Amino acid sequence: MSSNPVAETVASLMPRAQVELAELVAFKSVADFDQYPRSESEGAANWIAGALRAEGFQDVALLDTPDGTQSVYGFLPGPEGAKTVLLYAHYDVQPPLDEAAWTTPPFELTERAGRWYGRGAADCKGGFIMHLLALRALKANGGVPVGVKVIVEGSEEQGTGGLERYAEQHPELLTADTVVIGDVGNFRLGLPTVTSTLRGMTLVRVQIDTLEGNLHSGQFGGAAPDALGALIRVLDSLRAEDGSTTIDGLTGDARWEGLQYEEEAFRKDAKVLDGVELVGSGTVADRIWARPAVTVLGIDCPPVVGATPSVQAGARALVSLRVPPGVDAVEATKLLQAHLEARTPWGARVRTEQIGQGQPFRADTSSPAYTAMAEAMAVAYPGEEMQSAGQGGSIPLCNTLASLYPHAEILLIGLSEPQAQIHAVNESVSPDELERLSVTEALFLQKYAAS
Repeated sequence: MSSNPVAETVASLMPRAQVELAELVAFKSVADFDQYPRSESEGAANWIAGALRAEGFQDVALLDTPDGTQSVYGFLPGPEGAKTVLLYAHYDVQPPLDEAAWTTPPFELTERAGRWYGRGAADCKGGFIMHLLALRALKANGGVPVGVKVIVEGSEEQGTGGLERYAEQHPELLTADTVVIGDVGNFRLGLPTVTSTLRGMTLVRVQIDTLEGNLHSGQFGGAAPDALGALIRVLDSLRAEDGSTTIDGLTGDARWEGLQYEEEAFRKDAKVLDGVELVGSGTVADRIWARPAVTVLGIDCPPVVGATPSVQAGARALVSLRVPPGVDAVEATKLLQAHLEARTPWGARVRTEQIGQGQPFRADTSSPAYTAMAEAMAVAYPGEEMQSAGQGGSIPLCNTLASLYPHAEILLIGLSEPQAQIHAVNESVSPDELERLSVTEALFLQKYAAS
């Protein structure tokens, strides 16, 4: 990285950043309180509130959002007449999945082979540390040239919409000239990237019932309708032979124009086993950034160990649908529910329930803020030009902010490059990426203030 005072300050702050990220990762802040205690999330929220107060933020508050979680807010005033920038991250995390499969404990930040491992290290507790580093570097080099609002969400991973609903009820709270969402990642490690599109998402639970109770498969199997068999047929109908998503009435042939994702690079990033084919058609970028994608997240049915020879009376599944830009998530949810209900065989009773939803997002990459970000990235990543890519994941708040504040510019950066393995076992963050993106954000705020 080219030498400049901001970069030198951030470099000097990295040991402190590692300690702070370790403290934050230690909170088991999964916003599913059936799995993890609410006190873990509350502890993380209070830690963040304390960090903001220590940096001189005013009006620091724990916001009780309608989904029963807390988001953390703070405001750092800027010079008279300065622009206001909203910095976003979230402190809730995905469950660690199989803790035994982690090389090191998921809630203990562990340095290994040049990376820091732990659940939330990249997604997105590291994003909050990135914001802190950028602001500290500015304070040490002439001051923060803009007003800064920080919002750290407590339930982003659950898709329950708490912060979106709170923002709609208090639209004055998050007003800003520009929003920096610190919850995505570079296309690859070391390649500076802004995310210009996000897929939306919907979660639907489907329940199928066929009998008053389970039956002996020898005595009744062959004529008695099997609820699990019906569910399997329904779920199979959501994909074509090549694995493409096929939901009645939902188009799936859009094309991605721009930065492409080479198939071999994708196979390596996704750790696809040798000989196993990718699913879908079109380019990889088409499939993961521009088209709908359905995933069966879970099925309630008897486990193999302990299973009895029974015809199942009921079965249910949780289905996720990623919704591409240009498609309304509400309409996509209706189509998914109608498909599941229409494709249920044998007259079985079927119920569907939508339990989470977020709209897709498309940014305006021609704005002055993008110019400032490109200039900042060129300094923090010498020899590289800023790239614009899509993102298959969802950040429902983006569309809420775009709707509430149509004149605000929204940029998406972050630490979740492919090697981070967010949502998977052994999630990690690159400290080099944390350092460079913290420098990027600090320089961006300087350049944007002067634009």
